[in-house]
Amino acid sequence: MNILEIKNVKKSFNDSSLHVLKDISLTVAKGEVVAIIGPSGSGKSTLLRCATLLTEMDSGDLLYSGDYAAKNNERGVSVYADKQQLKKIRSRFGLVFQNFNLFPHYSVLKNLTDAPIHVLGRSKEEATEKAIALLEKMGLADKADAYPCQLSGGQQQRVAIARALAMEPEILFFDEPTSALDPELTGEILKVIRQLADEHMTMVIVTHEMSFARDVADRVIFMDGGVIVEQGDPKEVISNPKEERTRQFLSRFAQQ
Repeated sequence: MNILEIKNVKKSFNDSSLHVLKDISLTVAKGEVVAIIGPSGSGKSTLLRCATLLTEMDSGDLLYSGDYAAKNNERGVSVYADKQQLKKIRSRFGLVFQNFNLFPHYSVLKNLTDAPIHVLGRSKEEATEKAIALLEKMGLADKADAYPCQLSGGQQQRVAIARALAMEPEILFFDEPTSALDPELTGEILKVIRQLADEHMTMVIVTHEMSFARDVADRVIFMDGGVIVEQGDPKEVISNPKEERTRQFLSRFAQQ
């Protein structure tokens, strides 16, 4: 079963002069981990923003578990579902940003419980119990009453992951989750994501950590110039790419 379907998505900026996504199609199956790699400006983050309804597509279809979030009309323009349908679809995915995006005036615990209480209708007791369990999973059980400013970058990103998981999403998106962290803290986050992969969490990860993508993902997608240049088994794509553009990009990374 496909959790996510993206069909023939196009997106332009600057009055259509900058084509960021050019007829992109992909699916993500339940339990699959997909890593998206590619140079800056290749369209990776825009694709994630379209998939998570932060940026509207110009054309194309977007479906979650068979339900349409957006669908092409007869003029080839994406038409989005009504507010009630989009609210339901938003509850199916979580997004972890590069720069954490925690509420600075909320404690760690309140960052995790606020949306489950007010969006999912969970009781305070139920939301708190779930949040504490997630913090324990992230190795942050002693940080429930702390504020984001009192945490390291790695701790903040683990809180951000726990906050996304608190909404019990069907699929989790990561947009360069380690780009704001130093190498030691990067290891903390990759360990958490690796654990989620072992638990068969469906994930789409935009990353520049090539060895991580090779070892953890079920499929790697290489994007450049707004198109998918190559995709397939991570070990094949990263260690033995078929396309010259993929080889050029990966030549900058030491293979481990």
